[in-house]
Amino acid sequence: MERMPDYETISPRELKERLDAGDRPELLDVREPWEFESARIEGSRLISMGELAERVSGLDPAAETVVICHHGARSAYVTQALERAGFARVLNLEGGLDAYAEVDESVPRY
Repeated sequence: MERMPDYETISPRELKERLDAGDRPELLDVREPWEFESARIEGSRLISMGELAERVSGLDPAAETVVICHHGARSAYVTQALERAGFARVLNLEGGLDAYAEVDESVPRY
């Protein structure tokens, strides 16, 4: 039996559909600045994983937050950390930005 992750996820297609429909969850990108410069989802906010502890107070714990990284591992860690910190609804982007680039041609792969 496949073990389910102990955090919520959102598929790249579901996120793209929601953004196209005008839904605006907080898009938290936890990659490094050079990665963010290479490719990003429009409207996302960069707080690299290493800076998160000192900058978490600038985030709204009541807002729905989608956490993004390159392949989904760093964002999974951050998703769990935000949930432990009391954030109401945190979703990890499945497969990260690399997978999202498959459903949104405006986002380059790197």
